[in-house]
Amino acid sequence: MSEELNENTSANEEKLNNITSLDGLYENWFLDYASYVILDRAVPHINDGLKPVQRRILHSLKEMDDGRFNKAANVIGNTMKYHPHGDASIGDAMVQIGQKDLLIDCQGNWGDPVTGDSAAAPRYIEARLSKFALEVVFNPDTTDWQASYDGRNKEPITLPVKFPLLLAQGAEGIAVGLATKILPHNFVELLDGSIAVLRNEPINLLPDFPTGGMADASAYNEGQRGGRIRVRAKISERDKKTLVITEIPFSTTTGSLIDSVVNANDKGKIKIKKIEDNTAKDVEIVIHLAPGISPDVTIDALYAFTDCEVSISPNTCVIQNDKPRFISVNDMLTESTHKTRDLLKLELEIKLKELMEKIFFSSLLKIFIQEGMYKHPDYESSSNFEEVLVVLNRLFEPFFPQFYREILPEDYKKLIDKPMSSITRFDVKKTDEQIKGLESEIKTVKHHLKHLTDYAIDWFTKLKEKYGKGRERKTELRTFDKVEAAQVALANVKLYVNREDGFIGTGLKKDEFVGDCSDIDEIIVFRADGRCLITRVQEKVFVGKEIIHVAVFKKNDERTIYNMIYKDGQSGVSYIKRFAVTGVTRDKEYDLTKGTKGSKVLYFSANPNGEAEVINIQLKPHQKLKKLQFDEDFALLAIKGRGSMGNIVTKYPVKKIVLKSKGVSTLAGRKIWYDEILKRLNVDGRGKYLGEFDGDDRILTVMPNGICELTSFDLNNHFDDKMVLIEKYNPEKVYSVVHFDGKSKNYLVKRFTFENTAIGKQTSIISDESGSKMLLISGAAQPIVKVDQLKGASKAEETVELNLADLIDVKGMKAMGNRLSAHVVQKVELIAEHDDAEDVPDPEPSSVEDTEITITPDDKTVADVVPPADAPVNTDVSPAGYEPPTESVQLPEGSKKSPEKPVEPPAKKIDMEITNRDDLDIQGTLF
Repeated sequence: MSEELNENTSANEEKLNNITSLDGLYENWFLDYASYVILDRAVPHINDGLKPVQRRILHSLKEMDDGRFNKAANVIGNTMKYHPHGDASIGDAMVQIGQKDLLIDCQGNWGDPVTGDSAAAPRYIEARLSKFALEVVFNPDTTDWQASYDGRNKEPITLPVKFPLLLAQGAEGIAVGLATKILPHNFVELLDGSIAVLRNEPINLLPDFPTGGMADASAYNEGQRGGRIRVRAKISERDKKTLVITEIPFSTTTGSLIDSVVNANDKGKIKIKKIEDNTAKDVEIVIHLAPGISPDVTIDALYAFTDCEVSISPNTCVIQNDKPRFISVNDMLTESTHKTRDLLKLELEIKLKELMEKIFFSSLLKIFIQEGMYKHPDYESSSNFEEVLVVLNRLFEPFFPQFYREILPEDYKKLIDKPMSSITRFDVKKTDEQIKGLESEIKTVKHHLKHLTDYAIDWFTKLKEKYGKGRERKTELRTFDKVEAAQVALANVKLYVNREDGFIGTGLKKDEFVGDCSDIDEIIVFRADGRCLITRVQEKVFVGKEIIHVAVFKKNDERTIYNMIYKDGQSGVSYIKRFAVTGVTRDKEYDLTKGTKGSKVLYFSANPNGEAEVINIQLKPHQKLKKLQFDEDFALLAIKGRGSMGNIVTKYPVKKIVLKSKGVSTLAGRKIWYDEILKRLNVDGRGKYLGEFDGDDRILTVMPNGICELTSFDLNNHFDDKMVLIEKYNPEKVYSVVHFDGKSKNYLVKRFTFENTAIGKQTSIISDESGSKMLLISGAAQPIVKVDQLKGASKAEETVELNLADLIDVKGMKAMGNRLSAHVVQKVELIAEHDDAEDVPDPEPSSVEDTEITITPDDKTVADVVPPADAPVNTDVSPAGYEPPTESVQLPEGSKKSPEKPVEPPAKKIDMEITNRDDLDIQGTLF
């Protein structure tokens, strides 16, 4: 009995030892599943840049390739021999490969990644391998094979791709515990980068997206974790009421982008009247703006609140040596390039072996026939293959040193299998020529192997020449300025204040209206106790009783100056101060007085451009006072920080303070720079300095086509990167322009001052005739040009230097000007710009004759040489009916050049948001 119990106990213990706990099962199964998803589904392999499903699709296409298109459904069916995950995943992967327009030639509706339209069903679309894929991706001799999942077929472990395919196409996948996101790069730049790697030159790959757009890759971090790239749509201003989106950011579609714009409009972030999707072959999304909405601010708002700007975080994870590896795109290109060189070396070695085998057998056959071995008695009398081997070995023994390897039985078998007809027709001369050609090929192959790097460079160069056309960069790389959402947010809510109870918010509709603001603005509040705080816009929030001023707060605003007089609660002394409020902590109270209990603000004003008013201070009667009132000018005070104590105004009690006169700005003009990289104005000293701007000062821009425009100096303005001139507008400054008139076919020169047109109005300074073009523009007083011309009937080449200031007087902006030369002009080049006539060197003798151009009533152009050198010349060419300006430059008698008019600086203007100074109301309050 005891023995049976012991046996049962031992059996139970053995069973318990063989049982795996539930958590152990999940741990093992989960690790197996995670490894499978990472290695065999979601992450591409570094060798060929393909996921397993993509590799199997390409292998099937190659297997089915006969030069004709195959139904996608048939390709999917064939791929299912290798991929055990159903037809849907195969079809989706195949469409994605086809849409990248590199490896597959597509026929039918394959969808559009730009619009988000899906492809037609697989039975309706067709595909075949592209010529590029056939040349670059496949080579069975250099492919490592493995058994398919069911063991019935063989499939490639990786394909022998001789190109950085992964970087060209990009990849995205989510596995278990990790993900990969590799952005696409430019085809041509990848080939140039591979060549640079082989030459040991530095490389710096940056993405290029098929959807175009603009990208800021300054934080790309070579595609590794932690990097970021900002991508923007390309938005242009068709007119002041219409914006057009012609390229969209990568990872978006026209549909999703339009939805984001509509949502932003519904939330009040932007204000548009209508949006139209006219996308066909090219993207065209037309946005019609609501009346009174600035197009420049709207462009910034589109970048801030919609999918017109997206941020992409790359994460370059690949499979290498059966493990996931995080690697930079530059290192990935380097490894791909070295892998390609190794594959090219392997192909050369295989080709060399094949060539040597051809020479080996040709020489073997030649000796076999020339020496008559096929009719040797011993050979003919041999009864079996073993005897033939012995005979042939003996006969070939004297020739063994001629062969590069030992003669094997298989080689003899090939000899004796040769039909007698081919032996009798054997041409020794032809065989010698073939051997000579093979030896030449071997020499070439050996040379390539010896100079393998040069051979690889030639390989990439030929790929670029053959397939690089039409694959130029689509995404424009540039640096973006950061769009502050608060600066471009539309004022979509109304702000109210309850001064007595101390509440502000958008829900206090029965209380005092402050103004419009956006729902992301910050509000600054000043109270009678001398404290201020900044808080976000809310429906209703308590900020403290006795509010004296509330407004939208602009961060880092140094031009809004607050003028204040307060009474110290301890001493009773009144202090005066001027200060700005720039950066502060939100919802923290700041004391603007000395901080003593009972302090109180007596006078307060907020001035958007640093205005300094004059006030009258009236004191309470006192036996020691002889003068009970006096004036105080805030302009005499320096602007200090908000924590400054201020200057003493009076030690006696103040009865009343009243505003005596409104002030003007005490701030210097705003210094403005133009950043050529960001194409934006700034006050941070970046780029070209344009000058100090006040009030109504403007900026002049000129485009290459001769279109000029005046704009404000608002920092939100956008500028075209093709401008040839941007500077502060000076109505007295004289400009010289050389242009070609499309109607008269003459090169003309004109000098003029720009008219003070309305902001945003575009005006052409050259002819509107077809073929007209502006060659150069200069704002220098003495611009010097070099003119290459053909002189006389003999067309002799001549080069002259001309001072444009000597050729024509200053006329109206619409004047056509004088002919630059009476001869055939070949080229005009600006070589020097002088601001003083004394700086100009003495001109060389010139054969250019003075000419006069006028517009006749019948619109026919007449160009005549004026014979007398001292005869008066009409240098003004104006359209019929055009009246020149009444103010003109008078020439002194006997002078050929207009005197320089003294350029007076423009009167100092006040930088204010209102145009009528009488409308300015600076509130002064006595508390």
